[in-house]
Amino acid sequence: MADDGAGEGSGELAAENTALGLALGAEHAAIWGYGVVGAALEPASRGGAGAAEAAHRDVRDRVVALLAGRSVEPTPAEGGYALPFPVLSGVDAAALAVVLEDGVAAAWVRVLDQAAEPATRELALEALSAAEVRAVSWRSAAGQTPVTRALPGL
Repeated sequence: MADDGAGEGSGELAAENTALGLALGAEHAAIWGYGVVGAALEPASRGGAGAAEAAHRDVRDRVVALLAGRSVEPTPAEGGYALPFPVLSGVDAAALAVVLEDGVAAAWVRVLDQAAEPATRELALEALSAAEVRAVSWRSAAGQTPVTRALPGL
């Protein structure tokens, strides 16, 4: 990892941009998935899903702006995403939210590994930390134990 402001043509920045593209794809999937999560929750319980979706939209917008500033075409959102299991209850919805947050965390760990710019490392660490905080809440709601992970995203 270089801290010297690698140029746009450098291999380090290209690897960082590729990792950011993958993280952007994970953010798109999380945004879509939280629509499913919210639909399966009771109306009084939907606030957490809405807040999580908004947080993922914010990170998505930051990554899109970062890539656009580098003249890199952002990864587009897909029309839909495959669910890992049927979501038929509030517990299923919470378990799906855990899967979404774990997927986002794994993508941001890759960004941390490939980051050439300090600002990118800061963004990745912020996104990774926020994903794990949300995942803890969802694991609790899904009745999963342990609710925390020693090394989120790994």
